[in-house]
Amino acid sequence: MYQYTDFDQQFVQLRADQFRDQLNRWQAGKLSEDDFRPLRLQNGWYVQRYAPMLRVAVPYGEIASRQLRVLARIAREYDAPEAAVFQEAMDGQSKLGTTFLPTHCAHFTTRTNVQFNWIPLSKSADVMDLLASVGMHGIQTSGNCIRNTTTDALAGVAVDEFVDPRPYAEIIRQWTTLHPEFAFLPRKFKIAIIGTAEDRAASAWHDVGLHLLKNSAGEVGFKVFVGGGMGRTPVVSTAIRQFLPWNQVMNYIEAIVRVYNEHGRRDNKYKARIKILVKSEGQKYIDDVEEEFRQIVEIDGGPHTIPQAELDRVKACFVAPALPDVPDVAPAALVQQLQALRAEHPAFGRWLARNVHAHQNEQLRAVTLSFKRVGQAPGDATADQLDALAALVDRYSAGEARVTHDQNVLLPWVHGSQLFALWQEAKALGLASANVQLLTDMIACPGGDFCALANARSLPIAEVITQRYQDLDELDDIGDIDLHISGCINSCGHHHSGHIGILGVDKDGKEWYQITLGGSDGSALSGPAVAGKVIGPSFSAAEVPDVIEVVLTTYRDLRQPREHFVDTVRRVGLEPFKLAANAVRTQAQASVAA
Repeated sequence: MYQYTDFDQQFVQLRADQFRDQLNRWQAGKLSEDDFRPLRLQNGWYVQRYAPMLRVAVPYGEIASRQLRVLARIAREYDAPEAAVFQEAMDGQSKLGTTFLPTHCAHFTTRTNVQFNWIPLSKSADVMDLLASVGMHGIQTSGNCIRNTTTDALAGVAVDEFVDPRPYAEIIRQWTTLHPEFAFLPRKFKIAIIGTAEDRAASAWHDVGLHLLKNSAGEVGFKVFVGGGMGRTPVVSTAIRQFLPWNQVMNYIEAIVRVYNEHGRRDNKYKARIKILVKSEGQKYIDDVEEEFRQIVEIDGGPHTIPQAELDRVKACFVAPALPDVPDVAPAALVQQLQALRAEHPAFGRWLARNVHAHQNEQLRAVTLSFKRVGQAPGDATADQLDALAALVDRYSAGEARVTHDQNVLLPWVHGSQLFALWQEAKALGLASANVQLLTDMIACPGGDFCALANARSLPIAEVITQRYQDLDELDDIGDIDLHISGCINSCGHHHSGHIGILGVDKDGKEWYQITLGGSDGSALSGPAVAGKVIGPSFSAAEVPDVIEVVLTTYRDLRQPREHFVDTVRRVGLEPFKLAANAVRTQAQASVAA
């Protein structure tokens, strides 16, 4: 992991001190609400439907055990609403049916950050001090700026990796933090970077996607994509550079953002994302970026060219950690040990197949701990779970974990000989569900239970589907599938890229849901990134679980041997699924009429 320097630590603490002063002035009436709002947003503090929401930055997903313990303390001591506020929330949600309002917990997001939903603003400065004590903050997790740079959760350990993207992600993080030219963009701006052929970071759906590669001469560089995004207008990014030398990446990003900053629309927030500019301008945008880049390099002297010494300094932080007290086992012997345990413990074997991933070091494995279970929102972790997770991370992964795009947590440094012990402990904590990439390993945003922008709730829908599909044999038979749920068109649940997408919509003040099929995030399983297509009219909340069931039944009836859900959808088209889904509506209407 990157180790904060004294400067880094001082910078974060000074920002926390500055926020405390701003909060005190606002509470004393010396700072108006209009003046305070942008200041709190710049530090990750939103005001949502019922209470403030804090978004904590976890750069490229890497998080240390000591940081998890501080998050646990924040969840336990601060993520609790005042009684009157919580009662108001319960009353409001009970009118809609099932409520899902967990407290004293953190929420892992699709952009590998962590959110809290109930911390009072009166205690926000104390929380910022706690975060700063372990090098954490909420800087640039909100607002029209460059947000957290994300990457593959397996970065640095993946067997198919060309180049480790983490050092480049860290350099970009440092450079973009509080960069004055990036602080007031037309809209928010997101960057993803990968170092493999497979896109496990959904980079095609980002404003900028950076793909590390090596050319025929063995030189490292980037293929650059621009203009991806979801929301009201889902757009897959466009390649604008086939090979950019690695040391020019910041100069080139500056050119990309400078052209966007100059020409991006500011009169309509729905048309202000860079995807709209790229789509409308086409080649002209690319030409303008290339010209801007030429001027930055040739006229300005390339002020942001990365020196080799700086890359080497940052790279030195991303070496494999020492694993004390771990036996040196030959890879072949290790495989035999695991095979014997698999035969003796079928549940362990299922977990190995689903949650354990190959590693560059043949003695090690990367392990996904599933935060998807009945009674708990996807990606939620209680204070006790966070403390227990920190202990597992120390014991089995050299103090380092990764928050994943799929709202789980990955341990990247687990010795193969310790897998069985880790599985037993994780199982006791409820974190060993062998459901990775299966239906219940779904992505879901907080939705209308928390978010002021949402049209409908996501979490009760996720819970009902999770309850319905608890049989692992049935889940295995359905096979690999991405289910994504968003509470509104802002697409925080990435419904566009789900093999099955569920989107909450408002109809006459009531909650309804659109179902989309055939989306892709760009991974090897899903194929090239593409937005799913809507099937049928919107469905009521009560109808959605039945619609999902008939869609899956139709797939199982029509699939070919070993054919994944998304491949069946592409082969047979949407019509059979539309007919099955619409039958649910017809049956519901007949039942009401009767």
